[in-house]
Amino acid sequence: MKLSCLQENLNRGLNAVGRAVAARSTLPITQNILLSAEQSRLKLAATNLEMATTYWVGAKVKKEGSITVPARLLIDFVNSLPNDLVEINLPATGRILELKCGRFQAHINGIDAADFPPIPQISDGVTTTIEAASLREGIAHVAFAAATEESRPVLTGINTEFAGDQLNLVAADGFRLAVHKMTLGSPVIAETSVIIPARVLNEVNRLLGEQEEPVEITVNEQKSQVLFRLKDAEIVSQLLQGSFPNYSQVIPQSYTTRAVVDISEFMRVAKISSVFARDASGIVRLVITPGAELTPGKVTVSAQAEEIGDNVGEIDALVDGEEAKIAFNVKYLSEVLSVLHQSQVALEVTTPSSPGTIRPIGVDNYVHVIMPMFVQW
Repeated sequence: MKLSCLQENLNRGLNAVGRAVAARSTLPITQNILLSAEQSRLKLAATNLEMATTYWVGAKVKKEGSITVPARLLIDFVNSLPNDLVEINLPATGRILELKCGRFQAHINGIDAADFPPIPQISDGVTTTIEAASLREGIAHVAFAAATEESRPVLTGINTEFAGDQLNLVAADGFRLAVHKMTLGSPVIAETSVIIPARVLNEVNRLLGEQEEPVEITVNEQKSQVLFRLKDAEIVSQLLQGSFPNYSQVIPQSYTTRAVVDISEFMRVAKISSVFARDASGIVRLVITPGAELTPGKVTVSAQAEEIGDNVGEIDALVDGEEAKIAFNVKYLSEVLSVLHQSQVALEVTTPSSPGTIRPIGVDNYVHVIMPMFVQW
């Protein structure tokens, strides 16, 4: 193997596949990255046996070949090099990879590429495309609401529903629910519903970067694996098996009070209250008050920490309905507000013990439900 490529491009590729490297594994080779020189590209691949990432780097290939080398060592070394041409050489019979860049060089002991676990190939099943910008927004709107604890594995994933030209992403952790709907670039031939690990979709989002080209998504016939094909990369992952909860019955169908508020003001008042809520189990109380003839309605946000003190903040609101009270975990409230790019949001409530619903104003493809905290009013 003999090739040369730019340090900047090689570094980007290594960082792209680096997160798929196994942290701890009974199979030591999964802590390596596979390098394959082919035609005019260098292929980089890594897998932890649940997820595999492949990335192609433009290169001047003089001689084809392949080898696997320790991921952390290679990533750290290339990251430290100057932005110059990197020459990579592997003797025909050897397993020691030689890297040169300017006045720096290194020799890294590798393992034969034949020992590297094969990256799954997915060609059959349901295939569609989606605009990169739509997928980025969809993942950002739901991924944070997925569970991080493994007690209910299906909740660590995102329920992904394909139907006609619609794609729904749904995440829930038992305390909140996020549902985002978007339009596919090409309709699917059959309705399909699978659960994709949230960390995989976060990885897809990270690799999307500023990509403008559509993303191709394929779910295999057995519904056991999913493939995302990006401009310079591919991610293939195992799917989570099990039944996702029937989330539609959790979304309130009506409300007694609706308050429309400015998102940036709502975020500020929530952030201020979070200072006191830290010592009060994260609880913030919201009181929605309708306006009189000449005065606007308002939302009062407060937090009370027994031994420390309390605070109260107010923001103007366009209120429809009667006065209402509800308490939330301030973390859940702040996280959903931080991913919305609209200027206003509607908060819909019924009783202090019923879920609250947040909907951005101006779009109808996103709804977020937060379970209330029970407090003494």
